[in-house]
Amino acid sequence: MSDRVQLRPWQRQAFDKFVASEQPDFLTVATPGAGKTTFALTCARWALAQERRRLVIVAPTTHLKTQWTQAAHQMGLEVDPNWSPADGVAPDVHGIVTTYQQVSTAETAKILRGVAADAFVILDEVHHAGDERAWGDGVRTAFERAHRRLCLSGTPFRSDTASIPFVRYEETGGGGEAQPDFTYGYADALRDGGVVRPVYFPRFDGLMEWSAPDGTVLTANFHDELDRTGASHRLRAALSLQGDWLSAVIGQAHERLQKIRETHPDAGGLAICMDQEHARDIARLIRHRFHVEAEVVVSDDPDASAKIAHFAASDRHWLVAVRMVSEGVDIPRLRVGVYASTVVTELFFRQAVGRFVRWTSGLAGQKAYVYLPDDPRLRTHAFQIAEARRHVLRPPAERDDEFSPEDLEREAMRELDLMPEQLSLFSVLSSYATAMSVHAFTEDGLTLFDDEPDIPEPVPEPGDDGLAVDLPEIPTDTGLVLWSNRSVGERKEELRQKNMDVAKRLVDLTGFSHGRVQSELNRLAGIRSVGNATNSELERRLRRAEEWLRRR
Repeated sequence: MSDRVQLRPWQRQAFDKFVASEQPDFLTVATPGAGKTTFALTCARWALAQERRRLVIVAPTTHLKTQWTQAAHQMGLEVDPNWSPADGVAPDVHGIVTTYQQVSTAETAKILRGVAADAFVILDEVHHAGDERAWGDGVRTAFERAHRRLCLSGTPFRSDTASIPFVRYEETGGGGEAQPDFTYGYADALRDGGVVRPVYFPRFDGLMEWSAPDGTVLTANFHDELDRTGASHRLRAALSLQGDWLSAVIGQAHERLQKIRETHPDAGGLAICMDQEHARDIARLIRHRFHVEAEVVVSDDPDASAKIAHFAASDRHWLVAVRMVSEGVDIPRLRVGVYASTVVTELFFRQAVGRFVRWTSGLAGQKAYVYLPDDPRLRTHAFQIAEARRHVLRPPAERDDEFSPEDLEREAMRELDLMPEQLSLFSVLSSYATAMSVHAFTEDGLTLFDDEPDIPEPVPEPGDDGLAVDLPEIPTDTGLVLWSNRSVGERKEELRQKNMDVAKRLVDLTGFSHGRVQSELNRLAGIRSVGNATNSELERRLRRAEEWLRRR
């Protein structure tokens, strides 16, 4: 491992600005795929070297905790992704990784308030702190005593206009506007070259026929003017496999993927679906029609994170998901997408497109393609994808802070425009795809095409040694080993599981209660609990347990 990190120009500029800032909060907004993780960990490495303090990272999902743990290890930082509020922080790590959902409980937030006091905190995709009032309240309670807070976002706005903790707002004519300390947009990254891929949006029109809940039979294409409910029914009709529109679009996308795999052999595709049944039907279609593997990941599958990681490291053709593949999920080999979701919010759309922009070094020709219904709402989002949007907060008098849980549930259902009892009365009669058009973003901005464009891709400038940053040494306790082959967190997880397994065997053999066996093993190893033990202590505990087993 090197004691230097080579940064991209934007990362170096943002790092220099962060170091020069004397404010406790720093918000960096950078397009997905730009390298926010490397930038943030460089800042953390610098901050922990200035004065000994703890590192706390908050990620949107459990899967991303693992990615942060591995990335931190590569930067000489060791964090525990399986920290529990019931235990302290083990002495052989610099800190912990947790999630916004975990922070949202009042008890956990209170414990984290002590853990994070005077700590360096990274809030990844910080806009999630406004997802629910409890999430924002938990984040504010847990981290307001931190030494510094580095906030990251690839989508610096919220469609519900909820205020985000530790983000600075300035009053404008329409309310408060979030003020990033550093912004690096998709258009900036395209101009630099070698940072993100150019994304092309093939959009398909079609003719959809459906029976509405009131029994009315309607027919429309994507250019017919419909009210909100009609537009949502039309989109649902197109995306249903009861018609032919979606199967035709998936066929076009698979053909594109096969062509890309001629020069990028492990290139993959991602289909983003409406719900679990829809995802399984699409995976079945792909398997039967194209005779290739299609991995399905859904939120209630306990193995979902492992499946995503396995797909990322494989050469399988398709990943089929509902909402599992969100911000930060790093699968650089994704080159083709099918947007088959009825979620039409700009935030979700941008997050989905962000999965396809990640650059792969050493690979020539990296255009990515996201196949879309030519729905006016999605078309607008695609046209605006290169814009640097800012989070706008409505004035307090106009906010909906007093919504009841029932009100919030009704607001969520508006996204579907069909209540459960109405859904059973809605039926798709037919659908088929018609004209395709393509648009993309070049260095000159938005460009529209009737067919696939032939645009030379930007080439990155040669590296500049001036962009390298020396990674300062961090004061550590004896026993904390940096630059080992595996992260301390990964080894800790393995040792905790082995200790749990051997304890179960001892319970079966001795007839003692689980609590008694655990207490005795802790006494023999000289530790308070497994949760805050170092890896050396966990290894010692395991040896004591194995000695006990041999005596039985």
